[in-house]
Amino acid sequence: MAALIPTFLLLIVGFVLLIKGADFFVEGSASIARKLRVPSLIVGMTIVAMGTSLPECSVSINASLTGENSLAVSNVLGSNIFNLMVVCGVCALFAPLVVKAETRKRDFTFSILCAVLLGVLGYLGMELERMDGWIFLAIFILFLFYMVMSALKARAGGQEIDEGEEYAVIPVWKSILFIVCGAAAIAFGGDFVVKSASKIATTFGMSQTLVGLTICAIGTSLPELVTSVVAARKKQVDMALGNVIGSNIFNILFVLGISSSISPIAVITENLVDVVLLILMSLVVWIFTWTKERVNRAEGAGMVLLYIGYWVYICVR
Repeated sequence: MAALIPTFLLLIVGFVLLIKGADFFVEGSASIARKLRVPSLIVGMTIVAMGTSLPECSVSINASLTGENSLAVSNVLGSNIFNLMVVCGVCALFAPLVVKAETRKRDFTFSILCAVLLGVLGYLGMELERMDGWIFLAIFILFLFYMVMSALKARAGGQEIDEGEEYAVIPVWKSILFIVCGAAAIAFGGDFVVKSASKIATTFGMSQTLVGLTICAIGTSLPELVTSVVAARKKQVDMALGNVIGSNIFNILFVLGISSSISPIAVITENLVDVVLLILMSLVVWIFTWTKERVNRAEGAGMVLLYIGYWVYICVR
């Protein structure tokens, strides 16, 4: 056990680099976008939303490059389930999670369809091939284009739009430094996490799928959890579910799209079971949002308990 102490330290360092690297990357990119007079709405929908998913992206791409492909897909599935059940559930414990009609009808439905598509493509041939990755990326580009055009159209029509968090404008040299250092931290952090997680899995006889669903999934989802908890404590949780849904869509379409484009990803039976569970959990939360257009504290507690049950299941299966 003592021999693994350096490995666990490397894992922690990797998570720290991923989280802080994402923060620096987002702050630098958002500042430059603001200087170029890009609407903050667009900044929030692109740079900021994707920035919170950079840890998952880094881990999955590094796993794909090093041939640890089972870690790539399990990390995405584990992160999506954690985001949906724990991040949203914890937010609802602080204050009822209000869900906008557009989020329920368009974004939530689309996220479920993305999970279904992942299950179908994974089942066909039990592998995500390069063509599947290109399909994911093409759908992601179309969805992003639609979101941006819809937002610009709504703004032009004079509709009130929540622009989200404002990011301070910092000097250009500092913004570039933040972007470069943030990207480097994300790259090294992802490499550290993949290598240390794989060594831990080998030492304890754990499968890479289990490590991806637990250690890596929770670690790479820390940015979403911390940000959402802080917002919940300030009673600013209106957009929490929307942000989680956007992150989940990004994880499936972009992260797995890039990863499978680099190297085909083998899909095992456990992955398909987790996809089905992700769909079922999404439907449960979706039903919650349709009842009273919000997720209340009792439902939030139920979501967290459901995740704990899922965690026990994947550990003993």
